[in-house]
Amino acid sequence: MSAPTGRRERKKQLTRQAISDVATSLFLERGFDDVTVAQIAAAADVAVQTVFNHFPTKEDLLFDDTAWVHGPATAVRAAAGRPVAEVLEAHYRGRLAQIQARGHLPTVTQFSRTIEASTALRARRALLSAALREDLAAAVAGGPPDWRSQLVAAQFTAVTDVLEHELHRRLDAGPGDPDEVLDGMSPTIAAAFGALRPPR
Repeated sequence: MSAPTGRRERKKQLTRQAISDVATSLFLERGFDDVTVAQIAAAADVAVQTVFNHFPTKEDLLFDDTAWVHGPATAVRAAAGRPVAEVLEAHYRGRLAQIQARGHLPTVTQFSRTIEASTALRARRALLSAALREDLAAAVAGGPPDWRSQLVAAQFTAVTDVLEHELHRRLDAGPGDPDEVLDGMSPTIAAAFGALRPPR
């Protein structure tokens, strides 16, 4: 009895991923505000309602992967007892490695520019970033956030913002091997996360 359900679920996931891939490609090519849901549905060869069945809002089509929102808090909770800065640095490096493994590193700059060009996407990113800070602060505190855990969460988002800009700068500097760009970022990542470590 479980096999048909499994096949249906896999088919739903494949359809969802196909819609997301088509939407992201169109957004990066034309800009978020210049692409309609109807155009996405036509390009993905599905009905408009099918798009909304998988993605309640147009913004969800671009922010379909929200692992970056709750991932840091999950990593901290899973590594209780380890230094928080060490855990967050390892998590950040792991996320970058995943992006590179999927072949998406060369498009991260274009992805960010697409967000910056849209008021709706900037607003959604701000909401997701606030959720990240709230969840991370609670994980660091091991309960209700206090000012110290909130400071760590705010510092983490500041560090990742700075590193994102630096990564974009290096990618924009000219054609190069993304693996080499990522390797070149390693000392910078270590130094940036060093700012989260309390002085000895």
